[in-house]
Amino acid sequence: MAANASLAHGYEYDFFVVGGGSGGLAAVKEAAKFGAKCAVADFVKPSPAGSVWGLGGTCVNVGCIPKKLMHHGAEMGEDMKDSSSYGWVIDGKVSHDWNTLVSNIQEYISSLNFGHRSECMKSGVQYYNQLVSFIDAHTVECVDRRGKKTTHTADKFLISVGGRPNYPDIPGAKECCITSDDIFSLDHPPGKTLVVGASYIALECAGFLKAYGFDVTVMVRSILLRGFDQQMANMIGLYMQEHGIQFIFQEIPKEFKKLDSGKILVSWGADKSDEFDTVLLAIGRYADVANLNLSPLGIRTNPQNGKIIAKNEQTNVENIFALGDCIDGVPELTPSAIQAGRLLARRLYHNGTVLMDYHNIATTVFTPLEYGVIGISEEVAIERLGQENVEVYHVHWKPLKWAVIPEKKDSASLPYVKIVCDKKDNLRVLGFHYLGPNAGEVTQGFSVAMRAGMTYEHILDTVGIHPTDAEQVTGLTITKASGESPKPPGC
Repeated sequence: MAANASLAHGYEYDFFVVGGGSGGLAAVKEAAKFGAKCAVADFVKPSPAGSVWGLGGTCVNVGCIPKKLMHHGAEMGEDMKDSSSYGWVIDGKVSHDWNTLVSNIQEYISSLNFGHRSECMKSGVQYYNQLVSFIDAHTVECVDRRGKKTTHTADKFLISVGGRPNYPDIPGAKECCITSDDIFSLDHPPGKTLVVGASYIALECAGFLKAYGFDVTVMVRSILLRGFDQQMANMIGLYMQEHGIQFIFQEIPKEFKKLDSGKILVSWGADKSDEFDTVLLAIGRYADVANLNLSPLGIRTNPQNGKIIAKNEQTNVENIFALGDCIDGVPELTPSAIQAGRLLARRLYHNGTVLMDYHNIATTVFTPLEYGVIGISEEVAIERLGQENVEVYHVHWKPLKWAVIPEKKDSASLPYVKIVCDKKDNLRVLGFHYLGPNAGEVTQGFSVAMRAGMTYEHILDTVGIHPTDAEQVTGLTITKASGESPKPPGC
């Protein structure tokens, strides 16, 4: 039964959020701040491998946060190897303990889960650890872990259920493989690992697993980092190959089979196979909307990907809104969902008028050599404007940190930066692409300039900080059209 309604509109809540990820929590806490009576329902369906987690959504539990922590740990291992070139002497054997890594990361995530629960309580937001489906546009049915059902009503609903990893329709996939839902809490070292996929999740996981000392192979169906600039994507792949990660290109698995030894036999191609301790699937994600019972409400979805169609977070049903990874045509990025959630709450409950702007949102792929990007790829620029109207400035460089490390100072894969400019619009920068150390930190600053309309002249007029990697951007003078080598002398 629904709780008694006490609000003017006759419903139990003003604002009911379905999904406790970053965007949904940002929206519900903002709405509560403006006096709305709010609730949030969140329920994690176990992955096929049995993984579950707490309040906070993908980013907190099985995405950005644990991924970046594992990336940090990988960088520390790399720094230890490089430290001898700087005079450091490490006596004895250096080894890595996977269980300590996972335990400490999970402990930190638990503190974040607790923090979200506490913030909801302090904000007056009612939290339901229950699975939601719609009965009508103002009523939902909620089911808890024991199967107990209750109903709740609200004036307005927000759907922010995010997405979950895809499993291929291949024999043994769900029985033998794990995904990013499982890797960050895996209770044993992964050992020899096959990563299936070429997304940023695939390459990031492959990168840190190799850094922890595991034998890693990546199986790629077509191209690396679909949707990203392909020159940059291929440079990432080359760097990873030079650092010991194996790639199998233009192949997909045919079958996964668990052997008596506990290993997984993977077959592909006409007659190829190999045994692995772990197979990590990273072949894309789907919007987790199937169980919401949206069809009777008439909520429009994209038939190709199942995502909800929304304009300015508004679905075609007047009182139902949606945001984040479950809606069509927006970046699947935590910060954009948070911003969209806050702006929506202000429009609904604080007379706000600002709409979410999804253009020129910066992001970074945390591969072993990080890739920061803002705006469009070189390919898209040429497609939209024509080759004759696109100017690309670029340069390779050797980071000062690498200067005394023999393996790195002679590396064939150098950091690289390029900007893609519109010749018809005062060389306005349409795409910023940085492949190098600390890409996330570097790219964040340039995203402010991009949103302010940065041009090539603005870059040249900026005095760099010396010596830094970021200063390479302020000294871009070589164009691709010139044919001049962008590599420093001696390469």
